[in-house]
Amino acid sequence: MATSLEAEVATSEIRGLDLPIGPLSGQNRTLHMADTSPRQTLSVGKAIFFGTLIVGTLDALDAIIVFGLRSGATPARIFRGIASGLLGSAAGSGGTPAALLGVAVHYTVALGIVTTYVLVSRALPALNRRPFVYGPLYGIAAYLVMNFVVIPMSAIGTFPRFNAFGTTNGVLIHMIGVGLPTALIAARVRRS
Repeated sequence: MATSLEAEVATSEIRGLDLPIGPLSGQNRTLHMADTSPRQTLSVGKAIFFGTLIVGTLDALDAIIVFGLRSGATPARIFRGIASGLLGSAAGSGGTPAALLGVAVHYTVALGIVTTYVLVSRALPALNRRPFVYGPLYGIAAYLVMNFVVIPMSAIGTFPRFNAFGTTNGVLIHMIGVGLPTALIAARVRRS
């Protein structure tokens, strides 16, 4: 009768490790992540969906926590600020509807960021082999595009004011909370 460890290894229940399974199963090979069950891979659609939820939520939490603690900004005020990209200064007095629009805009931007990386990584599979390198680099690119293209082209219409704290926080959250999770999710997309 197999021990529980042997059963777990033989059924690929231990994920993400290189495990010799020869002595346990009579086969002379190593279990790699590529050998694991389909739960390890995602369809393009699911990767984009989950990536958008993760990236949008991490970025929103960063803004809520950092700017809430630093300047006392409420989540509603933060999301009305995002809505000002569409509504201009009217978003500031737009109340709950403007805040909800800001949430929708925020997750739409996250959707665009995640979708772009997932689709490009399908054409350039090297991006999926080094997510801890390319993810943070992509996060920096997303930060630059947001601040030097998207925001100036929005109803806000000006370049953001940069300061050491805000820029450092912005770059780091885009590296760690936007680019890295996007690359890690993209690396799990099923190859057809």
